[in-house]
Amino acid sequence: MNLGLFMQPVHPPWRDIGEALEEDRQAIMLADRLAFTECWIGEHFTAVTEPISSPLMFCATLVHRTRQIRFGCGVLALPAQHPVVVASQAALFDHLSGGRFLMGVGPGTLSSDVEVFGVDDIVCRSKMMAESLDIILRLWTDKAPFEFDGEFFPFSLQDLSRHRFGVGALVKPLQKPHPPVALSLTAPGSFSAGVCGERGFIPVSANFIHSRHVASHWTTYREGCERAGRRPDPAVWRIARSIFVSDDESLASDRVADPQGVFAWYYEYLLSGFRRRGAVFLVKESDEVADEAITPVGIAESLVIAGTPDRVLDRLIAFREEVGDFGTLLDVAHDWQDPVLGKRSMQLLAEEVMPRFRRHCQAIRRPI
Repeated sequence: MNLGLFMQPVHPPWRDIGEALEEDRQAIMLADRLAFTECWIGEHFTAVTEPISSPLMFCATLVHRTRQIRFGCGVLALPAQHPVVVASQAALFDHLSGGRFLMGVGPGTLSSDVEVFGVDDIVCRSKMMAESLDIILRLWTDKAPFEFDGEFFPFSLQDLSRHRFGVGALVKPLQKPHPPVALSLTAPGSFSAGVCGERGFIPVSANFIHSRHVASHWTTYREGCERAGRRPDPAVWRIARSIFVSDDESLASDRVADPQGVFAWYYEYLLSGFRRRGAVFLVKESDEVADEAITPVGIAESLVIAGTPDRVLDRLIAFREEVGDFGTLLDVAHDWQDPVLGKRSMQLLAEEVMPRFRRHCQAIRRPI
C-alpha cells in the first residue's frame, strides 16, 4: 500500500495565483520528504480555481527540488492539443525527470475548457482521446515515416531527406517502451476501467465520488483484464480520497463541517459542475436522496476521511473493506487555508497512519 498525492488543484479564485502555486509546490516537496511515491497534477486551461495549465511545465520546476517522487499528469486533456505536441513534450519531460513520469490522460471535463476548444460532445471527446492516445503510443514506439489518416488528427511525417541529421525523428521517452499510461475513473462501472484492464493502463479512481461507486471500477477493470488474458493486479489500482488528519478530533470535525472552510468550498465548486452535468448522483450516499438535499457541507461530512490518526485509520480500513484491495492511496491536496494544519495532516498521514494501514493490508490480503 503506497501513499501518493493528487492535486487538481482547487484554490479559491480570490487567492493570489503565485502564492497558490507556491503552496502546491511546497506540498509536493513535503510529500517527497515524507516518502510519498507519486503525485498527480491536473490540467485546466480556463479556470483560476484550477490554475495549472501545463502539468509538465509545473512539474519541471520540481524535478531538482525532489529526490524520489514520481510525477503524473492527472490528466492531460488529449482533445485540447495535437498528439504530436503531447508526445514530444511528454517525452522531453520523461528525460528531464530521469524517468519519473506517469502519463495520465483523459477527455477533459471542465465546462469552459471543452467550450473553448469546441469539444462539448462527450462521445466526440472520448473518441478524440482514444485516437490521440493511439497516435502518441505509436510515435513513441515506431520510427518515421508516419502516415495517420485519423478522424480527428490526420497527419503525415514522410520527408526523411535530412534523416541523417536527425530531422524528422521524434524524441522517444526515456522509459521503455514508454511511460506508464493512466486513465481517470469517475462514473460507476467506468468504461475507461475496462480499457485499463485490456491495455495494461493504470486505473485511477477519483476522490469526489461516493465509495459505493468505487468498487465497480475494480469489477470493470478485472473484466477488461480477463478479455485481454491479463492477470488483474490490485497493486496497479490508485484510489484518491480527501483526507484530513489532526491531533484534535474536534478540530478535524469542525474543519470538515465549517460552511466557510476549505472542504465546503471545494465541494461547492464541484457541485456546481455536477448540477450542470446531471451528475449529482456521484456524491450521493443513496439514489433515494433528492438532488436538492445535497449540500457542500453534507458531501464533505460524507466523503472526507477526517479525524485523529486512530480515527482515520479505522475509516481507511472500513473503506478498503468496502471497495476491495488497491495499491496506492492518493491523498488529495486541498487548499491548505492554514498551512500549519495542512502540513501536519500530511505528516500524520505518512508517519502515523500509513505504517499501520500497510500492516493491516498485508495481514488480510485477499486472493484476486
